[in-house]
Amino acid sequence: MDKGYVHVYTGNGKGKTTAALGLSLRAVCAGKKVYFGQFIKGMKYSELESQGLLPNFEIHQFGRDCFIFNKPTKEDIRLAKDGLETCKKILTEGKHDLVVLDELNIAIFYGLFTVEEAIDVIKSRAPHVEVIITGRYADEKLIEFADLVTEMKEIKHYYKQGVPARKGIEN
Repeated sequence: MDKGYVHVYTGNGKGKTTAALGLSLRAVCAGKKVYFGQFIKGMKYSELESQGLLPNFEIHQFGRDCFIFNKPTKEDIRLAKDGLETCKKILTEGKHDLVVLDELNIAIFYGLFTVEEAIDVIKSRAPHVEVIITGRYADEKLIEFADLVTEMKEIKHYYKQGVPARKGIEN
């Protein structure tokens, strides 16, 4: 890849992280190296097992074992800022062809860092690095900055019928 582009997957529908994982799998199968950084998340998701199964695939979480529902704690902010700093290092080194910033939009939405800080980190990437940003509530500045924006729109979801998250499907 000569030039890396910036993708944003946002919206209230299911599938943002799943789409990023699918593109990650495609990249790994094409011989690319992938880094998948998960902001906010610290829970045990099935995709964490992929690191041992897929060559050239790294995944790290920058969150606690619970999701933010109200005001973020100092620990939430520290973990997110540390994660952003880690991702900046990964992006500037240029050793990875694809870098996923999973739930970055949510981290910005909750004020864990600013959209300007996030954009500065993404701008610091090596020119060939492709970046995927996921999460609901994408900031307008990030949408303007990105090269590709996809909105996942919920039309119908079985959660509303009381179906909990299922291992291997939603988590």
